[in-house]
Amino acid sequence: MGYGRFGSAESLPSVSESLPSQPGSTRRKLRFILLGLLAVVLLVASGVSVGLLVRSRARSGSGPNRTPTQAISQTCALTRYPELCVSSLLDFPGALDAGDRDLVHISLNMTTQRVGKALYGASAIAGVSMDSLARSAYDDCMELLDDSLDQLSQSLAVIAPTELRPASASDEDVLTWLSAALSNQDTCTDGLADVANGYVRAQMESNLKDLAELVSNCLAIFSAASRNKDFSGIPIQNKKRRLLSSAGDGEFPEWLGWRDRRLLQVPAAKIQADMVVAKDGTGTHKSIADAVKAAPENSARRIIIYVKAGRYNENIKVTRKKTNLMFIGDGKGITTVAGSRSVADKYTTFHTATFASTGNGFIMRDMTIENWAGPEKHQAVALRVGADHAVVYRCNIVGYQDTLYVHSQRQFFRECDIYGTVDFVFGNAAVVLQNCSLWARKPMAMQKNTITAQNRRDPNQNTGISIHACRVLATPELEPVKWTYPTYLGRPWKLYSRTVYMLSYLGDHIHSVGWLEWNGSFALDTLYYGEYMNYGPGAALGKRVKWPGYRVITLPEEASKFTVARFIYGSSWLPSTGVAFVAGLSV
Repeated sequence: MGYGRFGSAESLPSVSESLPSQPGSTRRKLRFILLGLLAVVLLVASGVSVGLLVRSRARSGSGPNRTPTQAISQTCALTRYPELCVSSLLDFPGALDAGDRDLVHISLNMTTQRVGKALYGASAIAGVSMDSLARSAYDDCMELLDDSLDQLSQSLAVIAPTELRPASASDEDVLTWLSAALSNQDTCTDGLADVANGYVRAQMESNLKDLAELVSNCLAIFSAASRNKDFSGIPIQNKKRRLLSSAGDGEFPEWLGWRDRRLLQVPAAKIQADMVVAKDGTGTHKSIADAVKAAPENSARRIIIYVKAGRYNENIKVTRKKTNLMFIGDGKGITTVAGSRSVADKYTTFHTATFASTGNGFIMRDMTIENWAGPEKHQAVALRVGADHAVVYRCNIVGYQDTLYVHSQRQFFRECDIYGTVDFVFGNAAVVLQNCSLWARKPMAMQKNTITAQNRRDPNQNTGISIHACRVLATPELEPVKWTYPTYLGRPWKLYSRTVYMLSYLGDHIHSVGWLEWNGSFALDTLYYGEYMNYGPGAALGKRVKWPGYRVITLPEEASKFTVARFIYGSSWLPSTGVAFVAGLSV
């Protein structure tokens, strides 16, 4: 997987384009001001009056004798960083006079403002001379901070009073957004670790100080409130979810239109696409990048981009503002997007992706996404997804090391073929791979194949990799030498790594111990690795690892926690895509 490296300076526009003398900087400043005003409005509306804020600030002062209230002590006891929680709340207006209910809003409000301040402060060094790797890591951090600011602002709006709260939002949404915001901070700080420019690294670390811990504290506080609806009367919405009893029963919520249900089933040529990409000029655009650029921003309706047969040598990036884009090809191996970026070519892992999407509602079907850099180039991502409610259906995802980067938020893969060697499915999304084939390839000499490297770093994150009703296979090139290059089901990239295999076929190339250590005893007692009713020659459990965090799942109730319906709450959003899926364990 990433080993803390991200992308390239070519992947994003230079942030120096939005220095104070540029219009982009003015827009960014205005955005920070508006977000700050929104945070104050939400806090005031939640019951913390302006007068209370003023009295609290006057009373708290800045001396060393301030002591936390009982409400602050109880709230901060729920977190992983209680000392930081207490000290940061003591410095925030209104906290000393707030009850448990208001402290949930205040902690999130405070962290949102802190991320905005970090983003604004970091923009001050955009014009500093940087080498390519430093520029890549810096640009990554700016993008990830911006994403986090939106995710925190969305979360703050959800826990606002009823009249301000988005009607369709739920607890699961907030947990997803906060989990993603925390993953963003990890991705940013990991990338900076490889930066040789001491000034840039020091300036960024100063702006990022305590950010990950503050987001972690928000996540812990909200998680506790979400589990206990009587948590001092906190007004958190949890709408009833529309559930399907199974994938094949044909039941869909009445509010879903016929067109949405059919989009992933009808032939591409029969779909009325908004844009058509064709290399021969017979479409509306000759390149996928041009079609993405032409797509509207923040679209509430489905925007369909039909990519005709051909090999498109492009690196595609679908940004957060390009929502509800659907890419349809003519089939696996027929419509191919190919790139070769790798860390060996001075790109960071985050931006080696041939195709990357962070636009919510992202859907892709009947395409091949390939990174052909080769095993000797190490980390080289084919597809990176950080979009919420993302669906990838009937696609080939081809690479070697770090093929599929399931970075964050909720994702579903169905009937895909994924090829790779080292950590070839990695990241920290809440993702279910269903009815997919995972193909281990021949790696470099002395290497071992590891299928997954999940990087959940906080026990409150609702993330993990669920591999359900899939096939774990060896490619023809690996088959004759599979005993020389052992393949493992996964290894723990971060402390709370979580991966399960359920009802899947495991080939005989899987090593009998099943799983591989990352570094000695690291994470072996905090990870969650599970196997449930798998079959095939590689599924024998007699010689599996004896780690404290590994378990043979025997109860359907425990296995059900990692299904589409319960792990990614897919029954409330997948029907609108039209993709077939199994909501529960039955296949």
